[in-house]
Amino acid sequence: MMEPNGGSSSVGAADGASHHAAGRKRHSKRPKYQFLECLDDGIGVTESNLGFTLFKNWLRSVGVKDTYLKSYSKETEWYEENSRFTQQELPACKPILTPGWVISTFIFVGIIFVPIGLASLFASERVVEIVHRYDTDCVPASHRDNMLAYIQSTETNKTCTRTFFVSPVPCSTDVSKQMKSPVYIYYQLDNFYQNHRRYVKSRSDKQLQSRASENDTSNCDPEDVTANNSAIVPCGLIAWSLFNDTYGFSVNNTKLGVSKKNIAWKSDQEHKFGPDVYPKNFQRGGLIGGAKLNSTIPLNQQVDLIVWMRTAALPTFRKLYGKIEADLEANTELTVVIENNYNTYSFKGKKKLVLSTTSWIGGKNDFLGIAYITVGGLSLFLAISFILIYIIKPRPLGDPSFLSWNRNPAGHFN
Repeated sequence: MMEPNGGSSSVGAADGASHHAAGRKRHSKRPKYQFLECLDDGIGVTESNLGFTLFKNWLRSVGVKDTYLKSYSKETEWYEENSRFTQQELPACKPILTPGWVISTFIFVGIIFVPIGLASLFASERVVEIVHRYDTDCVPASHRDNMLAYIQSTETNKTCTRTFFVSPVPCSTDVSKQMKSPVYIYYQLDNFYQNHRRYVKSRSDKQLQSRASENDTSNCDPEDVTANNSAIVPCGLIAWSLFNDTYGFSVNNTKLGVSKKNIAWKSDQEHKFGPDVYPKNFQRGGLIGGAKLNSTIPLNQQVDLIVWMRTAALPTFRKLYGKIEADLEANTELTVVIENNYNTYSFKGKKKLVLSTTSWIGGKNDFLGIAYITVGGLSLFLAISFILIYIIKPRPLGDPSFLSWNRNPAGHFN
């Protein structure tokens, strides 16, 4: 039967079917339930937020089946996967780096960094520092062929006297500038790997904090217990290898006191080392590793131990020994009496005594100032280079309207 427009019914049906099929294809990724779609577009209901949960509960209360809700839940995943956030279409600042902006930025960095570098370098130059290596010089000439036997012997004299004075005598140092108090005393060790994994783990923090955990020595092997199975406090290789060289200072035959006040971190004294923990069975084995501790003083007052227990990250490090609370005038004869007890000869290590003042940037450190000056100078050089290039051979700037985000500003609010 012909249709009034001259076409057959079968052709019209086919066109209608194809039209409906195309419509279904276009909307295949859209929600099937129009009332849910409207709510989704209106209030931003998604499965991941509270609104959708309350909405599903309301739908269940009015008789909507869970199968429909599950179908809608799966279809909303398409929107979540293709959101503006996941497609990186959110509004964003996309600056255009024009020659003016680039040159101005380099000039700004140079103007800021160069003065900071000069100030840091000047402050570092004002620091007076004396570094003296004594591990070889403090061994008598008769024992220098076998320094390990010398340091391990209990019969050899380990006392060594060094003089810091304006003199060409070997082992002396020129105190050419005034050292204002406090003068910090450090000992420096080279080729000592405190960062070794087994060394770092060989301690018991619980034991150090509380007397109740005295027997917690599981990580301290081989310095965990004595021969009669009694706990060692503090246990572990770090405490066992405590530095035990000592220094005494005098100026013109007048003895200088060495203050130990505030050489350890306050947080370590208050939180990591307990006031009720006392040394027990420490350095009583057959092999003595380092210094001994006073068993009548709690660990939170054993500042030399606390400083040593904060392990260093590099094989060459300095640790604070004490402070001299007096000014050392220029050209002063400073005498140091060293007890050379610590064994660094078995691993070819070095020992140095360091006296230093400080500035607002800390100790002597030329690297920080040089780094700032280098970066600032390089920035100024690049700025000048870009200015010359822009003047001699200018390059016209393109039209920003042809940029992709300007031609198709997806993600930008109208």
